[in-house]
Amino acid sequence: MYKLLALNIDGTLLKSNGKLEKKTKEAIDFVKKKDVYVTLLTSRNFLSAKKVAKALKLDSYLVTFQGALVAKSLEEKLYESVIPAQKTFDIVHVLEHFNCNVRLLHERYSIGNRKKVKNNMIAKTILGDPFFYPAQFVDSLSDVLRDDPIDVMKIDVFYSNEDECDDIVETMERAFPEISLTISDGKIELLPKNVSKLNGLIRLGNELGISLKEMVVIGDHMDDMPAIEAAGLGVAMGNAPNEVKAVADWVTRSNEQLGVAYMIKEHFRKQHRPQFLRQIRTTEKK
Repeated sequence: MYKLLALNIDGTLLKSNGKLEKKTKEAIDFVKKKDVYVTLLTSRNFLSAKKVAKALKLDSYLVTFQGALVAKSLEEKLYESVIPAQKTFDIVHVLEHFNCNVRLLHERYSIGNRKKVKNNMIAKTILGDPFFYPAQFVDSLSDVLRDDPIDVMKIDVFYSNEDECDDIVETMERAFPEISLTISDGKIELLPKNVSKLNGLIRLGNELGISLKEMVVIGDHMDDMPAIEAAGLGVAMGNAPNEVKAVADWVTRSNEQLGVAYMIKEHFRKQHRPQFLRQIRTTEKK
């Protein structure tokens, strides 16, 4: 009896062109009618994730910024963790010694440096609608932060090669042990300590009274692995790396083949609503 369904967005819910298919929407409606709580589990900023949630007609708490913000809206937050302004400045000051592209993600906007780095993931990174989540690019992030310090939800670092990635990770871990690092899809994500998709899901479950074993998690990224492995039913997309598939209980079709819709129909079609089951038990006792 699964009570919660958590879905990654990019590479899971959406096709590679960013489109949300009608069959996927219908599948989400189908599982909601069985009284299953549906949430999004993403590294995206909240406002971008909220647009996807609106398209799916979800009014649930969303686990965003890799778990740094669990909220229904920016005014209704269940959990929030930030990298403080002074720590953000210190990290940026160190990162500027590397040939990398840095993006600071505030809850309402992002700021990045203009340094050109050969990294295909930069172009693929979805910042969201500029109207809702504006992105600003500057020559020197440290100069901007010196004049206008900000707390940030996370810091994305795009590197040019694996050697540089190793150097950045080693430097960050040595200089900032209180910061969590995630490496996925050609970028390094710097997060407040104890922030992850899995921990965000645990915090949401505690609020709803739903245990991990009562959850289904579907994802395709390396950063989805801990949540997929810990869930009662962990599902990897067909387009996920082999490492993600290895920890999953089940592998569905790819995002291009609408793997989310396929999985929901296969696994939830026989699950009845809790109210229906209670009525059956009451009838049997009589």
